Amino acid sequence: MLTTEHLTAEQLYATLKNIKVGGTVCHYSLKKCAEFVPIINEINELKQEQNAVILAHSYVSPEIVYGVADFVGDSYQLSKDAMTTDAQKIIFAAVRFMGETAQILNPEKEVLIPGLLDGCTLADSINAEEVKKLRAQFPNHTFVCYINTTAEVKAECDVCVTSANVYDIVQKIPNNQIYFLPDKLMGKNLVMEMHRRGVKKNIQYHEGTCYVHEEYEPSQIYEIRMEHPQVKVVSHPECRPEVCEASDFVGSTSQMLDYMLKTDAKDFLMLTECGLSARLQVEFPDKRLVGSCTLCRYMKSNSLLDILRVLKNPSDRDRVFLSEETRLKAHKCIEAMFHYTQG
Repeated sequence: MLTTEHLTAEQLYATLKNIKVGGTVCHYSLKKCAEFVPIINEINELKQEQNAVILAHSYVSPEIVYGVADFVGDSYQLSKDAMTTDAQKIIFAAVRFMGETAQILNPEKEVLIPGLLDGCTLADSINAEEVKKLRAQFPNHTFVCYINTTAEVKAECDVCVTSANVYDIVQKIPNNQIYFLPDKLMGKNLVMEMHRRGVKKNIQYHEGTCYVHEEYEPSQIYEIRMEHPQVKVVSHPECRPEVCEASDFVGSTSQMLDYMLKTDAKDFLMLTECGLSARLQVEFPDKRLVGSCTLCRYMKSNSLLDILRVLKNPSDRDRVFLSEETRLKAHKCIEAMFHYTQG
């Protein structure tokens, strides 16, 4: 976040002026910044008055990330960040399943989701009842769920994983029978990685996908490499295996940023949501983006006005409600992840 109060249009514009991704959605003029600043300053004042903290996923709009967010990152890291503050109210600018994870780990805090479209094609591709049916069909399998799932789905699974730790955790699980859900593309990448490592696992996977990452094709990479032979291609493991195979680096959003920071390369093709491209343009101005990225309509439904609204007059729809039974079962699933990452 730029400052806690009294942000000026000039300050905001100085930060956002280099962002040019997502068509006209993430382009910033001084006039546009001047329209944002009064809302930003009011939000920052209200969150101090209410002992609130704002978490922003890297995929939400840059005026949120650099105007009002106290923490920025991926869903898992943000939920952990929320545990480090004494704030009693969490405004999670992301999608609902991420707010649920924050609630699982922070049961004593109020969690609100400002996004008007708070769904997710990946998380919404499976529900708890479907998991129960799959468990009956595969009774000897350890059920591994991606963190991009609802609390009710986590509550029916054995171990939760992130895009950063999925390979290492699945390798450590003593059972060789694995059912991975909900992402079939990450599931296929998981199968290939276990084969590369010489780890014998019988891995079944669900058929869900993230519509943002699913659309990338290897042909896009080849075309960009023809024009920019020095380009480094970074992709997310929610992409197709052929895309990941053709990339220079595959990892979570935080791992991608870390890779681009540490490599000497100047040109990058980022195969993930445009929010991460915007962060690159702000935080690493000496790096250059080539090619295009894809906007997530769910993440981009978060707005400054809706953050202001949930601070002033939240509705039941904005709040994250979990039964204690569901929360405890889901927490056990996440605790299993902690066990495998620390072991």
